[in-house]
Amino acid sequence: MTITKRVTFIAKEGDEAKMKELLTAMVIPSKAEDGCILYDIYQYENNPRKFMAVETWRDEVALDGHKASAHYAVYKSSYEPFCDSKYSDELEILG
Repeated sequence: MTITKRVTFIAKEGDEAKMKELLTAMVIPSKAEDGCILYDIYQYENNPRKFMAVETWRDEVALDGHKASAHYAVYKSSYEPFCDSKYSDELEILG
């Protein structure tokens, strides 16, 4: 079963560029992971403080592998000072 996650980030005012840098740094290494089907970052045109990460993984094992990766650890330890809020919009498991 594939898993699709949409995660929304709201950057602190003035930290939009740093938030974009941190989030986009995840794209290439995440796409290279085994089991990654889709991984992209979007910045809202009408609200440049708002970003959405959309990711699809082959299965729970692939998603768990992503969460155990070195680049995920860097992101997890770095984004909070630049982020006002973060929330998952949805987690879909499709057969």
